[in-house]
Amino acid sequence: MADAIEINDLHFSYGDLEVFRGLSLRIPVGQVVAILGASGSGKSTLLKIIGGQLEPGAGSVKVAGANVHELSTAELYRLRLEVGMMFQNSGLFTDLSVFDNIAFPIRENFQPTEELVRRIVLMKLHAVGLRGARDMMPNDLSGGMTRRVALARAIATDPKLMMYDEPFAGLDPISLNHICHLIRDLNEALGLTSVVVTYDVKQALTVADYAYVISDGGIVGKGTPKEIESSSSPYLKQFVNALPDGPVRFHFPAPPLEQDLRLSSPDRA
Repeated sequence: MADAIEINDLHFSYGDLEVFRGLSLRIPVGQVVAILGASGSGKSTLLKIIGGQLEPGAGSVKVAGANVHELSTAELYRLRLEVGMMFQNSGLFTDLSVFDNIAFPIRENFQPTEELVRRIVLMKLHAVGLRGARDMMPNDLSGGMTRRVALARAIATDPKLMMYDEPFAGLDPISLNHICHLIRDLNEALGLTSVVVTYDVKQALTVADYAYVISDGGIVGKGTPKEIESSSSPYLKQFVNALPDGPVRFHFPAPPLEQDLRLSSPDRA
């Protein structure tokens, strides 16, 4: 099976903070693949590297066979037309209606007639169950509706690859169930490849064909949902079952508290 995304020996740092140390993974065409990890593990950073927003220190990132970071600006823009992105905060334009939010990428990248724009927008909104909300403003939408509008905008240009950054965060159970089904149904109906970045293990393993778990700059687990859930790995056991004790750290790396307190004391000699 061909790969939609192939990442080999990826290294990336924010200054002295090393995020990835030789991370490698592949995402086959047509699958829904979850990228799981604790907060701060680099999940959103990985999406930015795949999209060409960030430059890796070393390694290669290929999307549809093209090395993203060797493309010219024009080539990168063309590639991005084939990639849909559902942002963590939805990223809707608050001064535009739902209709105009969906229409924006179509008008921006093509020269369609307004009648064609109207038809495409209504079809995309119908796909997420919100055709009747086309005249509403983003601030009038519920959290679940906002996510669905963001999803409709992400598929407006008929991408081949969809990337979801924390699509389940902050949703009520009903909206959560809707988004899960939409990701799965749209992937199959539109022939997409989907990358779902999240810390929500339960929902991710419900919707995904395959999952990678990242920590400490690399892959600490991978497999089908059943393989992830039954793994004997201490990290995966703690992460999947939300256990308080285990190798997943709670504190961000820092000097001992006593040392920090001594260094910051105004009375130190």
